[in-house]
Amino acid sequence: MEEIINFIALIMATIGVVMVYDARIITKRLFGFGDQNQAAWGLKILGFIISIIGALIIYF
Repeated sequence: MEEIINFIALIMATIGVVMVYDARIITKRLFGFGDQNQAAWGLKILGFIISIIGALIIYF
C-alpha cells in the first residue's frame, strides 16, 4: 500500500514540474484570449504547490 501511495505522489510531483515548465504552452492551448500572463503565472504557482505536496508525501 505504501508503494502505491509513493507512486501516486511521484506522479503528482512530476505533473507539478511539467506544469511549471510548460505553463506558457498550456495557457496558449487552453486560453485563446485574455491575459495569458496571469494564467501562466497561476499555473506555475499551482504546479509548484502540487510538486511540493507530492515531494512531501514521498518524504514522509
